[in-house]
Amino acid sequence: MRDGRSLPARRAARTVTVVVIGAGHAGLAMSHHLATRGIDHVILERGEVANSWRHERWDSLRLLTPNWQCRLPGLGYNGPDPDGFMNAQALADHLGHYARVLAAPVHTHTTVRSVQPTEGGYRVITDGGDWRCRAVVLASGACNRPVVPSLDAALPASLCRVTAFDYRHPAQLPPGGVLVVGASATGVQLAAEIHASGRPVTLAVGEHVRLPRRYRGRDIQWWLEASGLLDQGPEAVDDPERVRRLPSPQLVGSDDHHTLDLNALTVRGIELVGRLVGLSDTRLQFSGSLSAHVAAADLKLGRLLDGLDTWARESSMDSAVGPPERPEPTHLPVAPRLGIDLARGEIQSVVWATGFRPDYAWLHVPVLDRKGRLRHRGGVVEAPGLYVLGLPFLRRRRSSFIHGADDDARELGNHLAAWLARGQRHGTATSFSDRLEMLSNEI
Repeated sequence: MRDGRSLPARRAARTVTVVVIGAGHAGLAMSHHLATRGIDHVILERGEVANSWRHERWDSLRLLTPNWQCRLPGLGYNGPDPDGFMNAQALADHLGHYARVLAAPVHTHTTVRSVQPTEGGYRVITDGGDWRCRAVVLASGACNRPVVPSLDAALPASLCRVTAFDYRHPAQLPPGGVLVVGASATGVQLAAEIHASGRPVTLAVGEHVRLPRRYRGRDIQWWLEASGLLDQGPEAVDDPERVRRLPSPQLVGSDDHHTLDLNALTVRGIELVGRLVGLSDTRLQFSGSLSAHVAAADLKLGRLLDGLDTWARESSMDSAVGPPERPEPTHLPVAPRLGIDLARGEIQSVVWATGFRPDYAWLHVPVLDRKGRLRHRGGVVEAPGLYVLGLPFLRRRRSSFIHGADDDARELGNHLAAWLARGQRHGTATSFSDRLEMLSNEI
């Protein structure tokens, strides 16, 4: 008894073989492959299907990939504009349609509070009751929380600060200058939009990936897919972890298919400075490495385009595309500023376009490293029956893309089905080393 009232009895946990957490494109793709194998499962979604796309993106956002790449297991794009770029609401509707076509067992508005190991599998505790299952697939995405530098806490309280997660449109910012920190796809898009609203914009640039929207008459995504670059796995690169941490390329989806790089921003009147490195009293400090970051990005772009030209020539595609071309080198100011004094009032807002990270606060399984990252190999997590989907470069370069979910979900679904079958034969859960051996044999 507490306060004279009886405590409510906890409902008995429902039982299912697999719980999938997240009803975005990765979770729905896994549902398709589990259903194909006859494996009973549920998908738990804290909001609606495609909730992040519906409620956690800025208003003008469009995909970086063309519509023809928005294909899912058993469902391709069949709309009127294959070379266009969906906005967030259109993609959410596309995924909602896919969930209905699948008759996916989605439990919406069901927030996962905890995933805990238990005998024979896991207990998944939600605000709508508990589930017991043999396996869990984490498909909650890689962009659940914004990465905000510790410097944010030292900024003056009078300064407006928003993250790319919270930003919706320029009108939510006060009048005056804006510092956008980060020059990935998000940073360059927000810098351009905010500047178009009449606010002076300064862009702090660190490491970035430069890409043209179109190359030799084709969308850059066509080149990356047709040449096989998006199929490369972690074994094809020297440092997979570094590739996973790379910022998203400087691209924008638009009706006119224009390129949005640093040169395009400079022409519009946006000031470029180096990476934000500190605050001394009221003075923001920027790195002097802007030219080095720009030179590295230009060099890598040149190498990429050289490789695409070689592929086109060797695959007899030269006659089907335009002639080779090269964008101009990135133009920089002669002497980029190394600091801005906030006391002068030039900057009234800071927009943190500094990336995102997954949120595993509810995952009570010892599978996170000291930086909070999942320990896994190709989506097979270091715990029996635990898998992850939708992370950058999980199994191949396109793993985090919408069209990349199909192969990853199929392969991990195969692995999961084999693991379930082995456990049934032996009556016990297989070890992580056994699961890695299964994965190696599969690869």
